[in-house]
Amino acid sequence: MEHIFPSLKDKVVIVTGGTRGIGFETVKAFLKQGAKVAMLGSREETVNHALDELAKIDPGFPVKGYHPNLASPKEIEESVAAIVTEFGGVDILINNAGVSDSKPLYDYDEKRFNDVMTINVNSVFYMSKAVAPIMKEKKCGVILNTSSMVSLYAQRSGSAYPTSKFAVNGLTKSLARELGKDGIRVNAVAPGIIETDMVAALDQRIIQQMSAGIPLQRLGQPEDIANAFLFLASDMGAYITGAILSVDGGFVG
Repeated sequence: MEHIFPSLKDKVVIVTGGTRGIGFETVKAFLKQGAKVAMLGSREETVNHALDELAKIDPGFPVKGYHPNLASPKEIEESVAAIVTEFGGVDILINNAGVSDSKPLYDYDEKRFNDVMTINVNSVFYMSKAVAPIMKEKKCGVILNTSSMVSLYAQRSGSAYPTSKFAVNGLTKSLARELGKDGIRVNAVAPGIIETDMVAALDQRIIQQMSAGIPLQRLGQPEDIANAFLFLASDMGAYITGAILSVDGGFVG
């Protein structure tokens, strides 16, 4: 298999939210580049299903699955310790786990708002805090976060989601400035409308409407986001940190 990004070979990569959609495509993309991947999911059964799907592609893929509660710093630390024991370290962290929301303000309650912030923001902080000391020891590491185009344009409803992604951007830029001296680069990818299973199940007319504001006249594919992660994680992105890379087909809000 041709490795387009040879610098990723044998790198140890953690991908949260790695069992479906963008996360699963990202796991596959790094494995195909010769990386070793720790795939994190929300439930044991979804992790096992994703592992089965990967085994169908290549039973020799160096991938292990974990399912910590991303709201728990303790469970995250335990999983990271297990990953270090299994693979010998952590080179790249991709904070992809997240939940979307479209509730009107009038329907929000405190729990729902906090749930969105916990998964979309707090988990990014907890994961980054757990891996940064490991990367610092080697004076080398990459942390990549999944933002969203709504962090630039907001959205008409579901205010917790864009709020969380604005926070992800701020955390990304702040950590980039703080951790640069330790050899750690921190960036984010802001996807546009991506054709995941949820979007693909929509009526074709709705999809056409969604595509109308995109200059490239198509929805994004999970591979488009995975490729952005590959670039930013590789040596080709060695002088990029603190960036929020829009991968949205030129979407105009």
